[in-house]
Amino acid sequence: MINTMNVQAVAKNVRVSPRKVRLVADAIRHLGIDEALFLLQATRKQASMPVAKVLQSAVANATNNAKLERNNLVIASVQVNESQAFKRFHPSTRGRIHPYKKRGSTITIVVKDKVVAMPVTAKKTEVKKVAEKKKGGSE
Repeated sequence: MINTMNVQAVAKNVRVSPRKVRLVADAIRHLGIDEALFLLQATRKQASMPVAKVLQSAVANATNNAKLERNNLVIASVQVNESQAFKRFHPSTRGRIHPYKKRGSTITIVVKDKVVAMPVTAKKTEVKKVAEKKKGGSE
């Protein structure tokens, strides 16, 4: 099997809730680069701009650092994790407070080269050796 190279880009502490970012991330998972960027431009969600920036960064990393061709790239995985939340308070009646969190996200996009994997076939001599070992051990 041919080993494909994975290249990633990460955006930390993006000030959009992970739940909102995951909606956009699920839409572009396993798409080609051009399809995903077109979809992100057409999507009217708050999280589409940060996801598009991370995707463009991953493509730039692949073309400049790993010397891969842009046309052969496909999104391998999109991961959205929770980053550190800002803890805030809302004043309430009778001197009370209601705490809430302003959540943030960490977006990780991995792109890979879409190479068709060739099936690995064993050589005849290796197959014969394995068969002889099995015969020798069973008798």
